Amino acid sequence: MAVYRYKPKTILGTFINELEETLIAVLLGLMTLLTFTNVVLRYVFDSLLIWSLEVVLMMFAWLVLLGTSYAFKVTAHLGVDVLINTFAPPMRKTVALIAGALCILYAVMLLKGAWDYWAPFAGLYETTGRWFPTGFNEATRDRAFFETDQVPMLSWLRWLEDAVNQGESYSKLPRLVPYTILPVACLLILIRVVEVTIRIFRGEQESLIVSHEAEEAVEDAARAHGKEER
Repeated sequence: MAVYRYKPKTILGTFINELEETLIAVLLGLMTLLTFTNVVLRYVFDSLLIWSLEVVLMMFAWLVLLGTSYAFKVTAHLGVDVLINTFAPPMRKTVALIAGALCILYAVMLLKGAWDYWAPFAGLYETTGRWFPTGFNEATRDRAFFETDQVPMLSWLRWLEDAVNQGESYSKLPRLVPYTILPVACLLILIRVVEVTIRIFRGEQESLIVSHEAEEAVEDAARAHGKEER
């Protein structure tokens, strides 16, 4: 079977894919720009944007979490399939489906943990249950007043003071904002793992990981060489 290549099939899918790729590129670019600016300020002007260090750390976390979800979608996660390739095709599909089911199970638990960590900072309830959500814990301690260390509060986010912080003003950016990526990214990971598992079941994809990278590179080089000869 040919290596699976992700292609959006709808206008909405194209929009979401371009939005993800743009956001990942912007995060990487801003991280580089802020880091470079700080180096120049430190060694040339003996100054420093203190808040930018924390912002870069936040953007790195966003980049990793969004990248994890995106890599599942486009089948870019690396893996070792030497043992799996020794099986017959039906067995390989069975193993891939088992792996997909285990990943879905893990993604559900990951999403629960992400929600339980983020919810108090948003003035919401944690879920009950050790492994899977069974309800909401109304005794959750409200942590909406927690702020970041150095990042200034943005004026267009002042509505959060009434929405989650009982009208109390923020002097710094609330932790709610950077932590929001946790449940969002974990939900995306769960959705993408489910989608991949469905494609494997339908026979559209062989596994959750990218494999045969060398073979694909050789095929691409051969096609490029053929075009040049024409």
